[in-house]
Amino acid sequence: MFTGLIRDVGSVMRIDTTRPDPRYYIRTKIDLAREGIGASISCSGCCLTVVEKGDDWFSVDVSPETLRVTSLGAWVTGTPVNIEPSLRLGDEMGGHIVSGHVDGLAVLESVVQDAGSYHLKISVPSAFEKFIASKGSVALEGVSLTVNEVDKNIFGVTIIPHTWTHTNLSQFQVGEKMNFEIDMLARYVARRFES
Repeated sequence: MFTGLIRDVGSVMRIDTTRPDPRYYIRTKIDLAREGIGASISCSGCCLTVVEKGDDWFSVDVSPETLRVTSLGAWVTGTPVNIEPSLRLGDEMGGHIVSGHVDGLAVLESVVQDAGSYHLKISVPSAFEKFIASKGSVALEGVSLTVNEVDKNIFGVTIIPHTWTHTNLSQFQVGEKMNFEIDMLARYVARRFES
């Protein structure tokens, strides 16, 4: 489990595609002494398992399912990656509960600066529109965000200056895809009311 509060923006060092499942090497400034082999780390919203590590890098193996559902297949050397280690008992519970199980790819439709903040319009596949509600939560690239407004499968979020400069969200251009995860509570409420 994660909170959607990003601890570092790392970057892809290299990708080893000679393995059955590609291995991604990611550079980071987080303290990896706390993260053992087998630990879960959210990489731009995708929960991945540490399989190797050094002082300032770790590596993860990426399955075909992860490549199918997320943006990781488009990553190259230098791609910025939002990093959040898994939540530990006693850690601050800001943001919202994020599982790291990416639901799919959202598209950045527009970016408008509003004072020091940025208002983003995001579209998701229509099958997910029932899970998104005004003042509810969503994770984009692993970042916990509050939904401002919803119009069918398009919703708006506001990114404050701190989040804009301390995550990879400022790197996205209109039309680009980003990992999204719907709110876990919304998922279970919707399931409860299915016939």
